[in-house]
Amino acid sequence: MAIFKEKSDWIICPVCKNKTRTRMTIDTVIRNFPLFCPKCKRETVISVTRMNISVIEEPDASDAEPMNL
Repeated sequence: MAIFKEKSDWIICPVCKNKTRTRMTIDTVIRNFPLFCPKCKRETVISVTRMNISVIEEPDASDAEPMNL
């Protein structure tokens, strides 16, 4: 007995290329989702549209310009 009647797939970790614990279907739309990988223990912010995964690059705090008060 299948839970998902339409095509579904596991979201793959963009760092280590292993399956995560999150599934997506054809009509899944996700924006700014913090995806956690249980294997490499990293969190990556992604967006998903029509089963296409895009990694969102976040600026590091070390790259920020100092505040002049």
